[in-house]
Amino acid sequence: MSHITFEMRGDVALLGLNRTAKRNAISDAVLEELKGLIARAEAEAKAAVIFGHGPHFCAGLDLGEHVKKSPFEGMLNSRRWHDVFGRIQLGRIPWFSALHGATVGGGLELASATHVRIADETAFFALPEGQRGIFVGGGASVRTARLMGVARMTDLMLTGRSIDVATAELWGIVSARTPAGGALERAVELAAQAATNAEMSNYAIIHALPRIADMAASDGLFVESFVSAFTAHSPEAEERLNAFLEKRAAKVARPGGAA
Repeated sequence: MSHITFEMRGDVALLGLNRTAKRNAISDAVLEELKGLIARAEAEAKAAVIFGHGPHFCAGLDLGEHVKKSPFEGMLNSRRWHDVFGRIQLGRIPWFSALHGATVGGGLELASATHVRIADETAFFALPEGQRGIFVGGGASVRTARLMGVARMTDLMLTGRSIDVATAELWGIVSARTPAGGALERAVELAAQAATNAEMSNYAIIHALPRIADMAASDGLFVESFVSAFTAHSPEAEERLNAFLEKRAAKVARPGGAA
């Protein structure tokens, strides 16, 4: 039985977690299905959006499965999460997530693997692993900690408290928020915009920026020079630059579209 829907809207793939009775908790089967659909999205789309059906985005790991695993099986399962989520973060196309309701534990880890996160006013965020007697295992110690900072992540893990969307935006977990029910539409809109970019530029953005962020400043600047030169001399970049110089492409406008 499929627990993830897949559809195309133009050049954008939409993947919808659809295990609503479990608040879209991620089981082993869901993870393997996600892995296959990530590959399909890369083959068919230029950008992708992941969202949750029902009242929640994702409540995280399916604890009913996890509690039955041995320590070694648990470690291997964690590595599977790392592998699948890594295919989102460091794949071929940009990924957007539309968040609402519970974005908790592994759900927040999944969202953290996407490149842009849009949340509506119903979204809430938590890392309750400390209260469950476990530790994060889907990449939060790397990806989520880089978004909110180690001190804030420590707070959430030690206390088990949840934060609302306004706090999540302030902490850098989400890029923008919308009224209730508006996150998916906005995420699709932004993904469609990203899909119009040069493929090489998108690839450079999602691959170079996180690596440069982990480098010393001088190393990062050196790598930036190579990426900049490489992308600027592609045929597509030359055409886009000439279109701008010849006034065939729009200038950057103020927010709201005013000149």
